[in-house]
Amino acid sequence: MLFRRPPWGQQLPAGRVEHNRHMTSKITDVPGVRVGHVQRTGEGWLSGVTVVLPPPGTVGSVDVRGGGPGTHETDALDPTTLVPTVDAVVLTGGSAFGLVTAHGAQRWCEEQGRGFAVPGGVVPIVPAAAIFDLGRGGDFAARPDEAMGYEAAGAAAASSEHAAVGRGNVGAGTGALIGRGAFKGGVGTASITLDNGVVVGALAVVNALGMPLGSPSRRPDSGTSEPAGPPMLNTTLAVVATNAVLNPAECKRTASAAHAGLARALSPSHTLADGDTVFALATGAVGLDRSSEQARQVSLITLQSAAADAVRLAVLDGVAAAESITTPAGTFPAYVAV
Repeated sequence: MLFRRPPWGQQLPAGRVEHNRHMTSKITDVPGVRVGHVQRTGEGWLSGVTVVLPPPGTVGSVDVRGGGPGTHETDALDPTTLVPTVDAVVLTGGSAFGLVTAHGAQRWCEEQGRGFAVPGGVVPIVPAAAIFDLGRGGDFAARPDEAMGYEAAGAAAASSEHAAVGRGNVGAGTGALIGRGAFKGGVGTASITLDNGVVVGALAVVNALGMPLGSPSRRPDSGTSEPAGPPMLNTTLAVVATNAVLNPAECKRTASAAHAGLARALSPSHTLADGDTVFALATGAVGLDRSSEQARQVSLITLQSAAADAVRLAVLDGVAAAESITTPAGTFPAYVAV
């Protein structure tokens, strides 16, 4: 995949190569980033939790664009606030009820000594965002709890460096749907490596009102993409991670730029009925070219363009990996492009 030279006609700084990016496959291609999934299905359940666990000292921010967000501790990620780092990011099913899973991940982080140091201990910074999947397994009360958040954080920590990431009907994507409830959604992931050694990875939980762009679709069982019943409540969540050195304001801008990936992958996106949220994490292992203001701008634009592409690929991967499932609430077929 080629990244074209900037259209504004300026030459790139010496030594900066920003084309010929190489795509790899997962957010854990960013060194030190780990992912843990926990889910429950059957007996009324169709929901789960995903925890993205970055290395200590990772800088983070967030951008919330959807009209119906369910979030926790996102104000702490504003670049003007006290603590610049993030200890874990929790993505969960269960709508606002599921945000309690962040408490479990926070408890796990505290036990490991991860967090903002205060007299007497640490306070882990664990933001979270939720998708609406209530009742999709048949029981409205079957939603993730604190224990599942704790377990997902532990599962992330137990995974190896650069480990494979579960896709489709796993973690927070277990009960995800797309297209007003017509098709199954799920978890997807992707990454892009730039020629300067910067890696940009993304993980998405695709539970969108919209449908994938680029091709029509059909339901395997009925030949129509029109769902029955009222419009569903939705959200697409994403975590973008990079090994680059970014400050909180640059992380904020990266999260904002990455939202373009949702718009490129789904139509419509960022609607009143979606809670679309993107987190950005920077582990700080690779410095960007900041030898001049021009170099700084080109470095950041290149990275942020890659972030949008990685989110787009992760969203499409989540749709492609999702599998059909039948519960007491109905049959949710996999998306089929034609």
